[in-house]
Amino acid sequence: MFENLVTFENRYEELSMKLYDPSVVTNAELYRKLMKEQSEIEPIVTKYREYKKALEMIEDAELLLEESDKELRALALEELSSGRETAEKTSEELKILLLPKDPNDEKNVIVEIRAGTGGEEAALFASVLYRMYTLYAESKNWKTEIISVNETELGGFKEISFTVDGAGAYSKLKYESGVHRVQRVPETETQGRIHTSAATVAVLPEADEVEFELDMKDLQIDTFRSSGAGGQKVNKTSSAIRVTHLPTGTVVECQDERSQLKNKERALKVLRSRLLNAKVEAQNAEISAERKSQVGSGDRSERIRTYNYPQIRCTDHRIGLTLYRLEEVLNGDLNEIIDSLIAFDRAEKLKQSMEN
Repeated sequence: MFENLVTFENRYEELSMKLYDPSVVTNAELYRKLMKEQSEIEPIVTKYREYKKALEMIEDAELLLEESDKELRALALEELSSGRETAEKTSEELKILLLPKDPNDEKNVIVEIRAGTGGEEAALFASVLYRMYTLYAESKNWKTEIISVNETELGGFKEISFTVDGAGAYSKLKYESGVHRVQRVPETETQGRIHTSAATVAVLPEADEVEFELDMKDLQIDTFRSSGAGGQKVNKTSSAIRVTHLPTGTVVECQDERSQLKNKERALKVLRSRLLNAKVEAQNAEISAERKSQVGSGDRSERIRTYNYPQIRCTDHRIGLTLYRLEEVLNGDLNEIIDSLIAFDRAEKLKQSMEN
């Protein structure tokens, strides 16, 4: 697996030289491109150098073991143990760094939450999930913005779509796609019975125009007045936009902005991302199950997590992780869950790469 590491190191040195070249420095686009490439391979080069240093330590320690001096031999044994430990650790870290990266990881995302089974309680739970994700995004200094929302009289969401803009947003949030189940006593329940309801979450990487080009002849664009549960959010003008992709029947509505043009731009952005995601999912379906990652597949029909209020418990069913601090999770503290999912995903991919 490490055969090409010297190639990474040589390329890193080459890029370092180029970035000092005046002809490159004055070419902003080229400079950014080379800087990006260097930053992408820098973690691999840094870890490779650490690995090589550990191997040199092992080699030097083994030579010292041949000395007759007892103190030198004792020192050599310590260095040998330390060198082997470091080499093993950096070797495992290098294996992870060399795994193929998801090309969408650094992209912004579009999150769509829809109430599932459970009626009004499911809609209220959808609003809880929306709050959870916005608080998580806030903790990462990411920006969120609502695209469209369909509210209920009690303040729940039949569905809500919003963008999350920030470095690495997709790399973290992609594991959230699926069915989220809640078990709690609804506010409207007079006998204190626990109800189970659900909401589905879809996380789409934001598609660039060059990635999925829309043919305007395939689109039907309608305008209408915004609707809602009432109050200030209801628009009195026909600024809301409905875009229908005729070949697939995909419909996107955007009504949050008062500007018709902005609503149209957002709707096209969502449509582009949905169609690209559908294309990717179709391609993934052709891949054998053995080669698929156990998590991060984005299957919206899969029940991935349960939020149990009476037991203050949150369980992620994909990795068997249970946390008894539900309030913190719902307040946006998703780090332990998402970090565990990432670690599990990497371990599965590493196992697959070793088997192939």
